[in-house]
Amino acid sequence: MNLALFDFDGTITYGDTFTPFIHFAVTPGRIVTGTLRLSPMIVGYKMGVVPATRMRAAIVRAAFRGRGQQEVSDLGARYSERLARGVRPQALEKIRWHQQQGDVVVVVSASLDSYLRGWCAELGLALICTELEHDGGVLTGEFAGGDCTGLEKARRVRERYDLGQYAIVYAYGDTPEDYELLRLASKRYFRWQEMGDLTREAERAGARHSAFPR
Repeated sequence: MNLALFDFDGTITYGDTFTPFIHFAVTPGRIVTGTLRLSPMIVGYKMGVVPATRMRAAIVRAAFRGRGQQEVSDLGARYSERLARGVRPQALEKIRWHQQQGDVVVVVSASLDSYLRGWCAELGLALICTELEHDGGVLTGEFAGGDCTGLEKARRVRERYDLGQYAIVYAYGDTPEDYELLRLASKRYFRWQEMGDLTREAERAGARHSAFPR
């Protein structure tokens, strides 16, 4: 049996699903207020001073702090029905191929559990992702266990799966935030091209990370 690890945004999908979910789940008034409050940080991000993980955390805090967990989960379930429109046929074909081989297929993403849970359940995929923290059914605006990106992706995979039990580990990603995930694999694919030397690829992809989940 093999293990196949897929990043979500930009790998399975054509692009970002996090930002559209914010606009789907948050009232226009709260978006305007949050944008004004975060404007210095947004400028810093665009200048390359504010890291992507800090930007994501600030957006989630502004968007969801004090919201009901069930309310946001329900919105996520509705939003997940839209995700099929943005899925790459190539990605879906590869996922199905792995399933036909009897492989364990896992989505490993910095995107939110609110909407990924339903999409993955529909396709029969395991999920490791960023989760919204709640206290007594009310969202705190923080991540439960941190942002699932970079080193955290690899750590959570190792925590859940014994990689030595799989004949081949495959990994698919599309940004530098996925490099640690790709390092776990013997068969790694970056933007759907099989990779050789990950270090050389990292040097070539020296551009700043995307602010939003991958």
